[in-house]
Amino acid sequence: MSDLIRLNAADLAAKLASGEVSSVEATKAHLDRIAAVDGAVHAFLHVNAEALETAADVDRRRAAGEELGPLAGVPIAVKDVLVTKGMPSTSGSRILEGWIPPYDATPVRKVREAGMVPLGKTNMDEFAMGSSTEHSAYGPTHNPWDLDRIPGGSGGGSAAAVAAFEAPLALGSDTGGSIRQPAHVTGTVGTKPTYGGVSRYGSIALASSLDQVGPVSRTVLDAALLHDVIAGHDPHDQTSIPDAWPSMADAVRRADVSGLRIGVVKELDSDGFQAGVRQRFHESLELLAANGAEIVEVSAPNFEYAIAAYYLILPAEASSNLAKFDSVRFGLRVVPEGGGTVEEVMAATREAGFGPEVKRRIILGTYALSAGYYDAYYGSAQKVRTLVQQDFDAAFAQVDVLATPTAPTTAFKLGEKLDDPLSMYLNDVATIPANLAGVPGISVPTGLAPEDGLPVGIQFLAPAREDARLYNVGGALEAILVDRWGGPLLSQAPDLSTHELMATEEGVV
Repeated sequence: MSDLIRLNAADLAAKLASGEVSSVEATKAHLDRIAAVDGAVHAFLHVNAEALETAADVDRRRAAGEELGPLAGVPIAVKDVLVTKGMPSTSGSRILEGWIPPYDATPVRKVREAGMVPLGKTNMDEFAMGSSTEHSAYGPTHNPWDLDRIPGGSGGGSAAAVAAFEAPLALGSDTGGSIRQPAHVTGTVGTKPTYGGVSRYGSIALASSLDQVGPVSRTVLDAALLHDVIAGHDPHDQTSIPDAWPSMADAVRRADVSGLRIGVVKELDSDGFQAGVRQRFHESLELLAANGAEIVEVSAPNFEYAIAAYYLILPAEASSNLAKFDSVRFGLRVVPEGGGTVEEVMAATREAGFGPEVKRRIILGTYALSAGYYDAYYGSAQKVRTLVQQDFDAAFAQVDVLATPTAPTTAFKLGEKLDDPLSMYLNDVATIPANLAGVPGISVPTGLAPEDGLPVGIQFLAPAREDARLYNVGGALEAILVDRWGGPLLSQAPDLSTHELMATEEGVV
């Protein structure tokens, strides 16, 4: 394994800026890693054929004395929910198989303008509907810590790519935890920014009032550096916040929790969480308290209704957003034998192109919005959403940030919950409230659960527009833990090259 792929993004960027390493060398090292292990991990749906050419252009610009951004030349993976000019963008669905967009999503455009090198598109649950990446039309992604387990979802591909050292950074999207929950189960860092803080233009919509694009990384500083690149107002997105944002990287560098009031949400610290998850959570709180933070218990009584409200609001918005996939304008087209009307072609295309989870949510959402049921279901769910927002307001009147375990359990076995959608939905019990309220959240690794040796994370939540608080507390905790561990958590991950060779011998790859 090349030492270059083990570098975090900040250290790699420093070597690129000094000329010690070229972007071509760094990009080739990661492409070689993808070729070596992705047959076993399946983090990528598409590898960018122009990556080395892009890297060479960055090297030429640097050699010519051009002033480049802090992450110039650093490779990055892109979740397939973000459209990319010249690369397929499928959102994990057969209905968009082979579609190549004519433009870049704004976050993709920004990373290109920053001189970063897109390595390719990462796997995901179809249209971001899932918590395990098992609902991808192109097969599941495997967790680099244990290839028989899920990498989280919907953004399991991005998290697995970063955890498997196939990319130092990735872009993800988070509708109910799809950045944070995969980070929890893969030992990576994932941030959901404040709603509107990063443009959604070019992000294939699932639920427009919930979706948010954000960074996936191996360190809190790396996440902050990428956040600084992609954040900011975008006139193409009507929900984009026009505010100027402080540097998230600066918040990490000055990390200090002295006097910080951290609220523990008692409704999300219960016996329903795996013992090892709670153990690492409370150990982390004790470490923060020992470094000057004040730990305060707070109550958010309406959080218990958040999942029920979410699974009415999300399907309702999804049923509307996915109506555009009609076989007429782009994507798959299935013509019934002997031809058919537009309606018949549309029905045949959607039947063939959508997977079972997408169909389930479209049906649920259409029903919730139907005449006679709108107020009883969708309208009531929006009222609960307001109550959740009020719980956050009350909590943040007492504390600076909130803390919860990111998810109830460590990574479960592939297939274990595939036929039990209600059990699958409960994976997001701790992450969903932030999306309903639009507040930012981050998941930071806290160690391995003693009972199974798998990664777990802690989630911090902050008031809207106060994303920098997350990076401050996350950076402080990470520094304490890495010092205790004697190195990053991912240094304890299994050697994937061994898994890859075994999989090849068994005919899996």
